[in-house]
Amino acid sequence: MENTASLLRVENLVLHFSTRRGPVQAVDGVDFDLDYHRAVVILGESGCGKSSLAKAILRLLPRNVARYDGHIYLKGNDVMSLSDEEYRRKVRWVEISMVPQAAMNALNPVLRVGDQVAEPAMVHLGLSRDEALELARRMFEHVGVPQDFLTRYPFELSGGMRQRAALAMALVTSPSLIILDEPTSALDLLTQANIFNVLKRIKKELGTSFILITHDIATSSELADDVAVMYAGQIVERADADRFFHEPLHPYSRMLMASVPRLRADQEPEFISGQPPSLISPPTGCRFAERCPLRFAKCDEAPPVFEVDGRRVRCWKYA
Repeated sequence: MENTASLLRVENLVLHFSTRRGPVQAVDGVDFDLDYHRAVVILGESGCGKSSLAKAILRLLPRNVARYDGHIYLKGNDVMSLSDEEYRRKVRWVEISMVPQAAMNALNPVLRVGDQVAEPAMVHLGLSRDEALELARRMFEHVGVPQDFLTRYPFELSGGMRQRAALAMALVTSPSLIILDEPTSALDLLTQANIFNVLKRIKKELGTSFILITHDIATSSELADDVAVMYAGQIVERADADRFFHEPLHPYSRMLMASVPRLRADQEPEFISGQPPSLISPPTGCRFAERCPLRFAKCDEAPPVFEVDGRRVRCWKYA
C-alpha cells in the first residue's frame, strides 16, 4: 500500500518500552498525516507520549523497546520496511531531521558551532569540509545567526542563538520534514517569538514541513496549520488549526483550551483535575474518562475514532 498524497502518513504506530513493572504503552495505535509545506502541532500534557512519538518516527529507539510496529509512509514509501542501516542512510537527517528537547545543551561544548552544523552535510551529503561549511553559512543566514558565529563555541552563544544553531543543523541537509520537540521551552517570551518568526519564514521560503511537539498552546498557534491532541499514548483529536483553536471537540481538548490565560477575557483559566492514567496499565475504556465531566456509561468501552465535519475525534459523544 502506498499513499503519495501526504508527505508523511502514520498508521497504527505502536511503541512500548519494557520496565520491571511491565510494558509502558508510550505510543499506542497512533494515526495521523501531514501534507507538504504544512505544520502539525501535537499538544498534550507531559508524559502523554509526544516525545516518544518523535523517537518512533525517527527510529531513535532505546534498548528497552518491547514493541515497535505500524506503518510510516514517507512520500508514499513505507519506511518501516527499511533496515536500520537503510533508514540511517536514506531517511534520518536526509528526509527527516529533528531539533531535540533541550537542544541548547545538545551542542558539543568543545567543538566550534560551524563544524557541528556542517557535520550532517559531510556525513549524509558527502560534501567536503569547505563545501559543508559554506552550506552551514547559508543556513545561518536563513535562521538569523551572524556568520562569524561559525567559529565560536556553544558557550559563547546566547540561549536563543544556540537554539537557532540547532535549527540550522537540522536544516543543513534540506530535509522535507523537521520534528521540533519543545523547541522554545527554556527561552524567554521575546526569544520564543523570534524563534517562531524564523520557523514561519523557513516554512514559507524553503517549503519545509514541521511537526511541533509542545504543551504550550498559545505559542504553538503561531505555526500550526493542523493540530493533533495526544492523551495517554493516543491521539484523541485531529483538526485543522483554525477550527480547533475556535471550537475544539474532545472534552480533553476543550479543557486544555480553557486552561490558557486570555488577555481580552474576564474568564479565569481553568485546570484539569486528577492525573493522567498510568501508561503501564491504562484503562480499558476511554482513557480520559476518569477526569472527564461528560462521562457516561458508554465510556467504559474504548471509543473508536469518529469523523465529524472533516475532523477526527476519539469520543463516544460523537457516535
